[in-house]
Amino acid sequence: MASALTDKLSRLVKQMRGQARITEANVQDMLREVRMALLEADVALPVVRDFIARVKDKALGQEVLGSLKPGQALVGIVNKELAATMGEGVADINLAAQPPAVILMAGLQGAGKTTTTAKLAKHLIEKRKKKVLTVSGDVYRPAAIEQLKTVTAQAGAEWFASSTEQKPREIALAALDYAKKHFFDVLLVDTAGRLAIDEVLMQEIKELHAVLKPVETLFVVDAMQGQDAVNTARAFKEALPLTGIVLTKLDGDSRGGAALSVRQITGAPIKFAGVSEKIDGLEVFDAERHAGRILGMGDIVALVEQVAQGVDMEAAQKLAAKVKSGDGFDLNDFLGQLQQMKQMGGLSSLMDKLPAQLAAKAGQVDMGKAERDIRRKEGIICSMTPHERRRPDIIKATRKKRIAAGAGVQVQEVNRLLNEFDQMRTMMKKMKGGGLMKMMKKMGGMKGMPGLPF
Repeated sequence: MASALTDKLSRLVKQMRGQARITEANVQDMLREVRMALLEADVALPVVRDFIARVKDKALGQEVLGSLKPGQALVGIVNKELAATMGEGVADINLAAQPPAVILMAGLQGAGKTTTTAKLAKHLIEKRKKKVLTVSGDVYRPAAIEQLKTVTAQAGAEWFASSTEQKPREIALAALDYAKKHFFDVLLVDTAGRLAIDEVLMQEIKELHAVLKPVETLFVVDAMQGQDAVNTARAFKEALPLTGIVLTKLDGDSRGGAALSVRQITGAPIKFAGVSEKIDGLEVFDAERHAGRILGMGDIVALVEQVAQGVDMEAAQKLAAKVKSGDGFDLNDFLGQLQQMKQMGGLSSLMDKLPAQLAAKAGQVDMGKAERDIRRKEGIICSMTPHERRRPDIIKATRKKRIAAGAGVQVQEVNRLLNEFDQMRTMMKKMKGGGLMKMMKKMGGMKGMPGLPF
């Protein structure tokens, strides 16, 4: 995410921290580099000018006088102004309305509006404990209606049927009436998108807004659009009273310009960020944490949240009890550990939230290869019989050949997996008698867990 901008600003942060004192000359040098980094990241020119002016005023003002470490003070100012540019803190979704609270989703075709509607439904169900109904007003693309039906089911929400023969206004009113009668807390309305801004689209969505009187009007914008994202956001802001922005495909955006531009251009806060294609790949946008990521400081809070979300606590407790009681750690347990890693979003997703220095060290490992390795191990274990998984010691030459053929790998791969499993099982046995601390001391030089790439 915003990797190009992060690389440049991370280098600048290191240079700034080495400054003995703040002078107009070194501030000018630093700001020249920041300006170039922002422009290359596709940040809108008016936003860059405003950002540079604010940083310069504060860097040469009273805020850093008497600082023992002026370089750190400069980093702090840049971090603070990055957060201010994106909206400062968290702008939560507003549901303070007589149920159902209507949320209108607006945006161009291809921005990820329909998927985002379902992601938001899942978020409201899980985080806010709301009963959610979705409806599609896109009568121009039958596939859009079917897509919303599919992703709504994945999110655990209810879908309201609509068809291409109906008018969007008629669909919206019918869905609102149904939501009222069946006591839904929230109605999410997915609107039609176009490949470009046009008058018909704007007029239609204005009418929907007038009829529904939504408590939230969210503009869904593709972060990878760069400067175009700013232009479309401005056009929608002129047509509708936008209350918030959802940035999609933020995980694939290497430049980061849209995140820094849309808040200031539209005046509407960024409320959510799409960080993966999965149905739970929606994060509440926190400007300060995102600024930290851009500066290469990482986002440890998000990392902990992601790990906690991906870990099946019940399964973890069962495994802990099994180890404590002395029951054998088998290949089913090993498979469970691999699957937990996948549920956390994969190694590359976790890497994205590490501070730049740690990420650089971990970056020496080929993450794509490491993730393929995890999938290969999963395939090998899945090629075994239930009996073999429970009793790995019975797996001899002929069984290894059969397992390798079933998984589409060489016998050496099966041997390697079994060796890694043996190492982990030995560790688990040492944990049994409360010897965890002793084991940790012995492991002092080990870099990581067996079976993992670091």
